[in-house]
Amino acid sequence: MTLELRKDCKYALLVPTSMGVRITPVNGQPVHSSNLFEMQATSAETNVASISSYLGLPVKVLTTFVKDSPIAQFIKSNLKSRHMDYEGPDVPQGDPWGYRHQFNIADSGFGTRGPRVQNDRAGEVGRTLNVKDFDLERIFGKEGVQIVHLSGLIGALSPETTTFCLEIARAAKKYGTRIAFDLNYRASFWKGRDQELRESFTEIASVADILIGNEEDFQLCLGIEGPEAGGKGIDAEIEGFKGMIKRVKKAFPNASVFATTLRQVISANEHLWGAIMLEGNNWQVIEPRRITVLDRIGGGDGFVGGLLYGILKEWEPEKWPQFGWATGALATTFLTDYAQPADEDMVWSIWGGNARVKR
Repeated sequence: MTLELRKDCKYALLVPTSMGVRITPVNGQPVHSSNLFEMQATSAETNVASISSYLGLPVKVLTTFVKDSPIAQFIKSNLKSRHMDYEGPDVPQGDPWGYRHQFNIADSGFGTRGPRVQNDRAGEVGRTLNVKDFDLERIFGKEGVQIVHLSGLIGALSPETTTFCLEIARAAKKYGTRIAFDLNYRASFWKGRDQELRESFTEIASVADILIGNEEDFQLCLGIEGPEAGGKGIDAEIEGFKGMIKRVKKAFPNASVFATTLRQVISANEHLWGAIMLEGNNWQVIEPRRITVLDRIGGGDGFVGGLLYGILKEWEPEKWPQFGWATGALATTFLTDYAQPADEDMVWSIWGGNARVKR
């Protein structure tokens, strides 16, 4: 175990996030041809945290809500049902064109028809996340947090949320909380802010203990040279990623864990799913294996959630990406964006390829 965790903590995992809702057509149908939709509360960061919360670890969410909104009430009830504490201000909506929780409008795809997702984030209340609304000394110093999970989605949402994430990273570092940073590059979020966000993301990465991202994330967020051009196939892809991670590690020596997923889409319902992790000087490679997919959204978050759960449980590092691979695969079997594991055995059965009935 290379990542020593604080022991005197109220919370195992803390996630800053912007909560919204996803509406999905029933029966796997496209949005444009549907009349009946299901609604769920969602965010990438709480998708990650759900692995720990459903498996019994204490989780806290920092977010912001629209005051007197039925959607905010729906989200708060959902977080409670997922065994998560939450904290954040209720922001007045203002006029009818004021603040709201964003909508994610998506279908799951089916077979040869791929999923389609539209993010409607106009007036998103999460863009107002402000460090002044949270007592970071109480949260990190008195309550205590073992790992804080920061996402580039929140870091780039607005100038206020960028400052918010920077201050959280600084407070976490001050009080000995481990920092996980999933870069999550989005071109539309970075438009017109490239230099500012590059500097902010570089500062967060410099104090992070766990860095997660794909080739695009490391290149565009941190300016790291991508994989060298080489042969085709999974072996070449893995070797190319290893070379890039070595450059990331040299540039950000504070981090001791680096990870990414590997995915090849056969159809909307059949993927090849793998993962790579570097812990210290030890590589853990899970070559892509075939999985059946009900809804792909949240699979990557499920991987990160399982990886962090393994770290929080202080397992041997070899088990971290194995559990993450399995929780990511588990997430794709749910119609919610997040996996809801009943227990660890359910996850390890997926890793072992055991889908037999359990009586």
